[in-house]
Amino acid sequence: MLKKSRVKLLKTEIIPFPSTSMMRNLLTVQASFCGIELHLMTSHLESTKNHSGERINQLKTVLTKIKEAPETSIVIFGGDTNLRDQEVAKIGGLPSNVCDIWEYLGKPEHCRYTWDTKTNHNLQVNYVSRMRFDRVFFRASKGGGQIIPQNMDLIGLEKLDCGKFPSDHWGIYCDFRVVL
Repeated sequence: MLKKSRVKLLKTEIIPFPSTSMMRNLLTVQASFCGIELHLMTSHLESTKNHSGERINQLKTVLTKIKEAPETSIVIFGGDTNLRDQEVAKIGGLPSNVCDIWEYLGKPEHCRYTWDTKTNHNLQVNYVSRMRFDRVFFRASKGGGQIIPQNMDLIGLEKLDCGKFPSDHWGIYCDFRVVL
């Protein structure tokens, strides 16, 4: 839980992806938490396999914005990236100072698939596909307080009263330890 009085909103920004065909963008928030500067980012990158090129361009924009954040701030990006592992590999992987929290935490098997048509039938498709489309990236600060990923889990795994899941994707829940 987080007390609102401990967080100070500093700045918000919406960065459009110029060549999106799906009206996608990157949302950023700069905040201060107990004296720790945070840059929080989210996006829904271009969907479907045939939009791989645009999705890679969008990922490059995300990574550029992470790089541009001051080294004294912590950066957390999370969203429906629709990324395939080979797309991340195609750009040379994540920068050395940015980690994929799922990988950082030892690739917990119970969190591997955030899009799973074997279990989630919301889309009513005639195929089984299990992918890790949703991701959380993290960049620690160089000095000062730290926020350290501790564990993660999937949420939205229970059907609502209407018989559907909250989304066709599972959500990602991350716990962080704050070191002041």
